[in-house]
Amino acid sequence: MQPIELGEIQRRIDSLKNQDLYLHLEMTTGAYAAHWDSTKHPAATFVTNAAVRYTHGSISGAGPYRVGLKTEHGWIYSEGLTHYEETETERLLLAGHDSQGKLVVALQLSGQPF
Repeated sequence: MQPIELGEIQRRIDSLKNQDLYLHLEMTTGAYAAHWDSTKHPAATFVTNAAVRYTHGSISGAGPYRVGLKTEHGWIYSEGLTHYEETETERLLLAGHDSQGKLVVALQLSGQPF
């Protein structure tokens, strides 16, 4: 994965809008680490292969970045994104890693199920 290039990610978001897509959205604050440090509040979210179609999408921030996708009935929002998979041409794979390189958040869009 490469550090996010704002213009490249906006181009990819624009290229996927108004299409039937599958969403993978994942976030963890280190739920697994709570076993080792009881001061950490474990929290996690996981959604995979949710069917979505968005009419507007944007990436913003100075890094870490946030992405918002406007759907027919609401919004999808993800914050803390730092990297993208540059070798993917048909899918958009974004991730946010903490200072130790651990995955904190992932936002992925694809025309095929994950």
